[in-house]
Amino acid sequence: MNILVINAGSSSLKYQLYAMPDEQVLAKGKVERIGQDTAIVTHESAGKEEHSDVLEILDHTAAIRQVLANLMHPERGVLASMAEVHAVGHRVVHGGETFASSVQVTSAVKDEIRRLFDLAPLHNPAHLMGIRAVEAVLPEVPQTVVFDTAFHQTMPAQAYLYPIPMVLYRKHRIRRYGFHGTSHAYVSQRAAKLLGKPLETLKLVTCHIGNGASVAAIVGGRSVDTSMGMTPLEGLMMGTRSGDIDPAIVPFAMDKEELTLREVNSMLNKHSGLFAVSGLSSDMREIIAAMDAGDANARLAFEMYEYRLRKYIGAYAAAMNGMDAIVFTAGVGENSSKLRQAVCSKLTFLGVRLNETANLSSGSMDRLISEEGSTVAVLVVPTNEEVMIARDTYRLIHGGR
Repeated sequence: MNILVINAGSSSLKYQLYAMPDEQVLAKGKVERIGQDTAIVTHESAGKEEHSDVLEILDHTAAIRQVLANLMHPERGVLASMAEVHAVGHRVVHGGETFASSVQVTSAVKDEIRRLFDLAPLHNPAHLMGIRAVEAVLPEVPQTVVFDTAFHQTMPAQAYLYPIPMVLYRKHRIRRYGFHGTSHAYVSQRAAKLLGKPLETLKLVTCHIGNGASVAAIVGGRSVDTSMGMTPLEGLMMGTRSGDIDPAIVPFAMDKEELTLREVNSMLNKHSGLFAVSGLSSDMREIIAAMDAGDANARLAFEMYEYRLRKYIGAYAAAMNGMDAIVFTAGVGENSSKLRQAVCSKLTFLGVRLNETANLSSGSMDRLISEEGSTVAVLVVPTNEEVMIARDTYRLIHGGR
């Protein structure tokens, strides 16, 4: 069964084609600058060189048509016809309280994704465009949606509610939703296998540390708390996002600097975090290079970033009354040995003992980087949200046959 996994953005579309249930990646690629006559289309089939074109791609429907053209291309393709695409799975950022699991696309599901535009105005509209584009090109092919928020719907009320007037929750569903759920679910499952223990017996802190970053407390495979909130702005300091701040800063800054609501929102989401403190970059690699070269602002940015991450790990150890493992994933979590060392060296009171040699190792493999006698295991698990979408799509579509 061939499953096309799609992550549609407002001006981009990423895809991978899986052969299920073997989970073999047959092809992958992306379309960038959708809406322009200079769109960049990149495609790579298994065992073949990557191919890139600059084309006119004016909307998501044209993008899907081009993806299928590449998949069926006589030289770089892997399919004989569109009939060999048996299902399509989409990543959707926000499922609100409605969706606690992945679902097959129906009219009601599309209506609910639209209703949730207010909660994810930058993401859900683009995801819906991707769904409709597939409907236009592959009208008979079943589609599914996998929500970033769904994994965190197991949080108890004490974790997801904010201490504000309850009328705001009842009327507008203002609460913690959490994000990166597909990634947290995947790495928690992989960590259990690497540890050789049932997931149901483990208490894990999973750290999805990329340009966007979040931490989750996972007990028995169920999310019980996570750092991102109603939006992805809450929680950790990130590449360009502030993370947790005193909410009174917002009206204060608006008054002092005569900022509009849109301007202050842009400041907190796009001009804060590592970028703001370093004055240099939102990229951790550049921050570390500058820090090592003696840049004081880069060092401060790194230290603030590490400190806030470490605080969340400690808080979640307390929330779960202990933890069995810390799992690092995503771009920074997987690749920055310096950040992992800085975090773990100050968690020794919890019994964390990092293996320095293992920590310095690189690669795309799951690996244990703690000492054998470490009370709390430390792992690096490269995330794979696409395969989780493929798995859920296969279960929903194949399971229904």
